[in-house]
Amino acid sequence: MSNIEKELKEYLEFKNNYDFVQKIFEQREDGVYCDGFLVYNESEKISESEAWINVGYKLKGLSSNLSNLYPYEFTFRGKKFSSIEGFFQGIKFPDKDIQECVFSYFGMDAVNLRNVTNYDWMKTGEVYFDGKCIDRNSEEYNLLVDELYISAVQNPLYRMALLKCDRPVIHSIGNDDINSTVFTRYEFEYEINSLKDYLQSKEEVKVYKK
Repeated sequence: MSNIEKELKEYLEFKNNYDFVQKIFEQREDGVYCDGFLVYNESEKISESEAWINVGYKLKGLSSNLSNLYPYEFTFRGKKFSSIEGFFQGIKFPDKDIQECVFSYFGMDAVNLRNVTNYDWMKTGEVYFDGKCIDRNSEEYNLLVDELYISAVQNPLYRMALLKCDRPVIHSIGNDDINSTVFTRYEFEYEINSLKDYLQSKEEVKVYKK
C-alpha cells in the first residue's frame, strides 16, 4: 500500500466521524460578521480574526497559503498539478489533452481558463477526469476530491500550512449553489477543516509544535 493509499484510508475514517458545523455569516449594517468579528464590508476583506482564518488567494498571510489557487505542486493519479484549483478548473474540459494543460495552472490564471471551454458542465451536471465522465453530485466525485487533497498534502509546504492553522477555516467568497460550482463554500470548509484537524491529530503535529 502506497503512502497516499494509507493516508487516504486513515483520512476517510477520520472524516466519516468528523463533526463539522459550518460557521454562520451575519449581515449587519456595516458589513458581514462571523462569530462577532467583521469578515468583509464594501471597502475591505479580513484575512483572520481570533475566531477564524478567512481563506483568500489575494488576502494576507496564512489565508493565502490555504487557498486552492496557491501554487503547490503535487502529483495526483499520475498527473502533475501546479495547484488544487487546476484540478477544479480542468475537470470542466472533456478533452484529456486540454485538461492536462489546465492542470498546470494556478492562481487566477487557472480560474480564468474556464472561459475558453465550450462545454458547460452546469447543463449536464457532469465533469470529466482522465477521459471519464463523473456525476458532480455523486459519492464517486466526493471520494475523488478527498483523494485529491490527500495527494496535495504530500507537498510538505501545503502540509505545513495546514499544520500551522490554529483556528477554524472559513471562505467568505465561496459559492453556496452546488449546481453552479464544482466546489461549494460548504464543501471547501468541510474539507479543509477536517483535513487540518486530521493532520493535527497525527503524531507529526507534536513534533512540529516543539
